[in-house]
Amino acid sequence: MKMKRYFLARGLAASALALSVGMVAHGASHREAPMITKMPKVDATDFYMFRSYERGRKDYVTFIANYQPLQAPYGGPNYFTMDENAVYEIHIDNDGDAKEDLSFQFRFSNTLVKNGRHIRVPVGDKKLAVPLRAVGPVSAANTANLGEHETYTLTMKRGHRSRGKSKSLRSASGMTEFTKPLDNVGNKTIPDYDAYANSYIYDFKIPGCKKDGRVFAGQRAEAFAVNLGEIFDLVNLVPLDGESFPGGIMQSRENDDLVGKANVTSLAIEVPTQCITKDDEPVIGAWTTASVYGPTTKGTPAKMQQVSRLSNPLVNEVVIGLPDKDKFNGSKPKHDKQFAKYVTNPTLPFLLDALFRDAVGAEGDIAPSNFPRQDLVTAFLTGFPGFNQPAGVVGSEMMRLNTAVDPTWRNRQHPYGVVAEDLAGFPNGRRPGDDVVDIALRVMMGALCHPVPLGAELGVEGAVEDEESDLINLGLCDPEDAPVGNAPFTDGAPISAAELQNVFPYLNTPLAGSPN
Repeated sequence: MKMKRYFLARGLAASALALSVGMVAHGASHREAPMITKMPKVDATDFYMFRSYERGRKDYVTFIANYQPLQAPYGGPNYFTMDENAVYEIHIDNDGDAKEDLSFQFRFSNTLVKNGRHIRVPVGDKKLAVPLRAVGPVSAANTANLGEHETYTLTMKRGHRSRGKSKSLRSASGMTEFTKPLDNVGNKTIPDYDAYANSYIYDFKIPGCKKDGRVFAGQRAEAFAVNLGEIFDLVNLVPLDGESFPGGIMQSRENDDLVGKANVTSLAIEVPTQCITKDDEPVIGAWTTASVYGPTTKGTPAKMQQVSRLSNPLVNEVVIGLPDKDKFNGSKPKHDKQFAKYVTNPTLPFLLDALFRDAVGAEGDIAPSNFPRQDLVTAFLTGFPGFNQPAGVVGSEMMRLNTAVDPTWRNRQHPYGVVAEDLAGFPNGRRPGDDVVDIALRVMMGALCHPVPLGAELGVEGAVEDEESDLINLGLCDPEDAPVGNAPFTDGAPISAAELQNVFPYLNTPLAGSPN
């Protein structure tokens, strides 16, 4: 579907406002709520949704749900298998009612070959099972040295995630069980990890859809760049671009102190756009959840309890207040009105005001004062009319994507997404190379109260520039309400699509345990 000119003209101004949909997206979500710290296997870290920009795949949408944060590449001997008692899901709302219309469910199984006796060695007069998962080189063509296999099933639900019509999905060759590759133990165990992992990318059949989808579940290198350690030590840096503000932090990949040295487990699916949109509505919303079996009482069966939820990055981590973090993780989008107070009166700008008022040379408060923050309510709960707000939308926190916007090829993507006229980027969905940290920091501190500069056209088909002005004044609030709205807030850890793969599943090969 092509974007109509009038649709883009309306949407360009709205898309600048849409920057705030990510709220305070300071990076991947890691250990963001008290209860989830006890269950790292079901801790969602990042969620991506974008029109596929691999050549020949522009008619598809890719979803990537990352789990198990901060995996040390050398995390042996058991590494990072998934929870067999959990259900991991990617939900899609294609009519704006804040309810899932389509869900893809992953369930994992870890199987010891021959009950763990597949690999045994003679020691004295006994033959004993070894303690390691692999005792020699492993490849897709030869897994004889692997003593444990991890597999998963993929199920599609239409309608309600538990009561809806369910269909077990099959690979193009008819398999109902897919293999998750062993984590990247090291170059001696898996000499060619790229070839090994890529052999477990599967085409799968989608009921009622003429084209196949693709799926991959396995370890990947963490794609998100964020100065994580410094940020959570009371933002132990001056969060301003050092090149344009004296005393600020310089942009450097070295500032990606923790996350960039870790791996995650990615659940990636690619589906034809026409099979997930409804009627003439091009906007979809999506999020990921993980659920486990809750406690039981005598005589009653165990029920699934949702314990993790994620769409836009770090909403729960730095927007939702401490008393409600576990509640948010267990909630559904249709109930998000209960968290509105954290959006209308966000606390992060207050904290930054207390920490950095002197650093920016302000005589008074630097936090925006346009309460309630209705601009953020619109962005956070509804999307934006004319751009990524579906008709009849019900307010809810989820990532929204206008699938009518053509993808931007990797070498033309801008890390600032729509603010740089790259309309296929954040917050119109989110790609791995989008720098949501810098975008959201500036928005939270009032960038949208000021005229927004237009970047150069970045090759999005059908895009138009404002011929009358180099600025867009959104009129959301008075510039005086945001005294440092033009300040170049940053965490100093840049990211670029050029650093990532250009093909499904897009995230890079996981860092190897050895050599390191």
